[in-house]
Amino acid sequence: MEFFCYHRDRPGSLPLREKLVEEHWSYMDRFEAELIARGPTFADDGETPTGSVHIVDLPDPAAARAFAFDEPNYQAGAYRDVLLRRWRNMLGRTMWDFPGGPTEGQRYMVLGLGVAEIADLVLPPERDELVAYGPLLSDDGDSWLGTAVLLGAPDRGTAREILDADRYAEIEVHDWEFGGRR
Repeated sequence: MEFFCYHRDRPGSLPLREKLVEEHWSYMDRFEAELIARGPTFADDGETPTGSVHIVDLPDPAAARAFAFDEPNYQAGAYRDVLLRRWRNMLGRTMWDFPGGPTEGQRYMVLGLGVAEIADLVLPPERDELVAYGPLLSDDGDSWLGTAVLLGAPDRGTAREILDADRYAEIEVHDWEFGGRR
């Protein structure tokens, strides 16, 4: 089962995150084979961290909750909240299989928080810049709750256009970069 996990930073938590970076990476190393994508998100300035996204394939919801809530930054209080949802990998690959590579161009995470009507369950025709794409689902996988996308785009506005704004209650766009050890 695939899960989308987004830990949102608590304001002022950067010193704590910097202190725990090795613990965080060591924790994520344990899930290397299960990770589909990972990486930090940033504020509009492109430098201030706002969170950490992990898309991971785990056996069940209990394992996903353990993954999200045992993470060292979460345990230490660096995150203000966690979005954890079932997810479906519409591209069928990991970020390491993305042909654009980890450093070419600007990358974004786009979260579309759904309303009652299902939207964007078909891949967009232009998908060369898609790193990860899939629906956010209920715990049982039966109900559509939104869409999560990692992609390359020239700017935030272009990134936002990947989702039909009229079909979502809210769309968030965050600067994102490929994660992992540097």
